[in-house]
Amino acid sequence: MSKVFSSAILGINAETIEVEVECTGGLRSFNIVGLAGKSVDESKERVDLAIKNSAMKSPTEQTKKIIVNLAPADLKKEGALFDLPIALGYLLASKQIRFEPDKKLFIGELSLDGKLKPIKGSLIIAIEAKNQGFEEIILPKANSPEACLVKGIKVFGFDNLKQVVCHLEGKKTIQPEKETLNKITQHEEGCANIGWVQGQEYAKRALEIAAAGAHNLLMEGPPGTGKTLLAKSFARLLPPLNFNDSLEVTKIYSVIGLLQKDSPLIKTTPFRSPHHTSSETALLGGGNPPTPGEITLAHKGVLFLDELPEFHRDVLESLRQPLEEGDITILRSKARIRFPAKFILLATANPCPCGYYNDPEKTCTCSASQIQMYRRKMSGPLMDRIDMFINVPRIKFEKLNAVENKSLESEIKERINNARAIQATRFKKLKISKNSEMQIPEIKQYCEFDNNSKDLLKQAVDSGKLSPRAYHRVLKVARTIADLDNSENILFPHISEALMYRKKSA
Repeated sequence: MSKVFSSAILGINAETIEVEVECTGGLRSFNIVGLAGKSVDESKERVDLAIKNSAMKSPTEQTKKIIVNLAPADLKKEGALFDLPIALGYLLASKQIRFEPDKKLFIGELSLDGKLKPIKGSLIIAIEAKNQGFEEIILPKANSPEACLVKGIKVFGFDNLKQVVCHLEGKKTIQPEKETLNKITQHEEGCANIGWVQGQEYAKRALEIAAAGAHNLLMEGPPGTGKTLLAKSFARLLPPLNFNDSLEVTKIYSVIGLLQKDSPLIKTTPFRSPHHTSSETALLGGGNPPTPGEITLAHKGVLFLDELPEFHRDVLESLRQPLEEGDITILRSKARIRFPAKFILLATANPCPCGYYNDPEKTCTCSASQIQMYRRKMSGPLMDRIDMFINVPRIKFEKLNAVENKSLESEIKERINNARAIQATRFKKLKISKNSEMQIPEIKQYCEFDNNSKDLLKQAVDSGKLSPRAYHRVLKVARTIADLDNSENILFPHISEALMYRKKSA
């Protein structure tokens, strides 16, 4: 019996799998056990022909009973990444090749001619291999740049099964792959420049505050006033990800298979913009096996919901827990998987279905019931989890035809980077890095204010305009505004401006 090691993907994590193969005398058979899914069971045909076309004796050419066991047997195995370890385990058990399998981990899908095809999730498999003490990981050549992001483990990439066998038997010396971090993955969704938007200084100021403190923001206004363009320029205002955050985001995209072949590491901020017809599973994640949804793909970045009331109400309500906790747990009868979902929610909305409710220039054609049904989708509990609300009005021709300020974006980004640096220094001993992540103990410690501000907040809370949750969100926004002003203390103007960004009644 032979034993080689592979790995299975579970959510956005990996688990080591032992691939045991035994060849005994008896009627010719080839079976895979160990709770193997359909795609794993079909690997018998791929492995058989791949070995045959690599000039070695395949399982169907020998009168032997072959059993492949994938352990642990209580873990569901899915995907074609077990083709390579099964083939090598058989060749080792049938004594066609000899090598030492300890401290080596194998993954890869085989084509019928023996070529190795790329798989999903090689980055998290490499991370798991390193954590489990493996010294080498052998995988398809196309996946090697991604696996090389993990330091402390040798990565060998090959084009076909014959090359792997030659390497393992020492017939041909192959050097480990080297990491290449000179390229980054770009996200074209957030490619707009904030300088393209004429006027709307109030909205630009709100975007600056939201980017500086990672605050959720809702923009309301009639159609065509620049809400979507402002939202698409938002991602460019955010600082690039540090290496640890980049690795965390890249893991998620690796599992889904969204990484570009020549760009192994994502350094730009994710910007996800799902369509309003997206289902709850598409947004939150799930399926069989469970896979990340849009909120997880937006982790450490931006989730942009254009025309918020057009989304299904149950989909919007399901965002309440991720917005509060920063993660989502998918529960199934045999699985419990946690996906990270710490994102900035950026949303736009019209005041009514036609978009012209309370508009001074155009008459609204919606009935009162239509307006009520439209706005009912934006429930109070959901709105309470949004930090800032602004109105984006129609602009006049003079502002629309004004000269573009080409340096505006760089000026805003400089102020945002300075505010982020202040926050990083403030929270360096904590597990948080941004003002929006503060909990009540941090708010009490870092959000002190003077008596004038206290009277203003008391009036807002006692009048019923602010819930306790909204009160704490106002303080976090005020802390960010103070950071943008390089002010150590929160002053009355900071509290006043933060209160301006709370939702106003329709």
